[in-house]
Amino acid sequence: MKNIILSSVILAMSAGVALADGHSVVRMGTEGAYPPYNFINDDGEVDGFERVLGDELCARAELTCEWVTNEWDSIIPNLTSGNYDTIIAGMSITDERDEVIDFTQNYIPPASSLFIALSDDADLESGVIAAQTNTIQAGYIAETGAVLLEFATPDETVAAVRNGEADAVFADGDFLLPIANEDADLRVVGDPVQLGGGVGMGLRETDTDLRDTFNAAIQSMKDDGTLNTLIVEWFGEDAETF
Repeated sequence: MKNIILSSVILAMSAGVALADGHSVVRMGTEGAYPPYNFINDDGEVDGFERVLGDELCARAELTCEWVTNEWDSIIPNLTSGNYDTIIAGMSITDERDEVIDFTQNYIPPASSLFIALSDDADLESGVIAAQTNTIQAGYIAETGAVLLEFATPDETVAAVRNGEADAVFADGDFLLPIANEDADLRVVGDPVQLGGGVGMGLRETDTDLRDTFNAAIQSMKDDGTLNTLIVEWFGEDAETF
């Protein structure tokens, strides 16, 4: 209870600072193509775990949030150039990214990355592995003996396996498992790989007040259990929680 009260006080103070700095309207940048983290629903609106999470964080911080979609391969440059104020797009916290932008604390714990393929004996060591460009999975494959085949969108990486262009695809397990479960031809192969420090919100390094505001909101959701409830709702009972 003390933690909840303390978090509420910090949240109120941080939100006030953010509002004073002109962040009463915050533009939330996402990809809209990475279910269940984020996707575009039948009504043409941003949906998914991060839409629900982001709206709740903004409500707790007393901020008005507007959603903006941006292609993944330019999502960091367009944040730093001012096209939106945050990245909330399934982005893993890494040292390399942290040199360019700032991150909140993670709102999803570090999760496993997986390979899926059409065959149990897919060559993961020297074969062709598809991954989305500018992801931690692409960076991992580039350091192995496999041939990295990069695509702009996650759907293209899966399509490359289905059409025989790649031996396997390597991505977040949260993204790949629902696909493998729905397609009898695809299966998980090899061992899970732990990468990154969990998923957090990205912000410009100068927006420290806004970062602190969202940090307090995330912590309040961790403290009262609503974040874990949301993770299980969107990722299943076996998902890693806090």
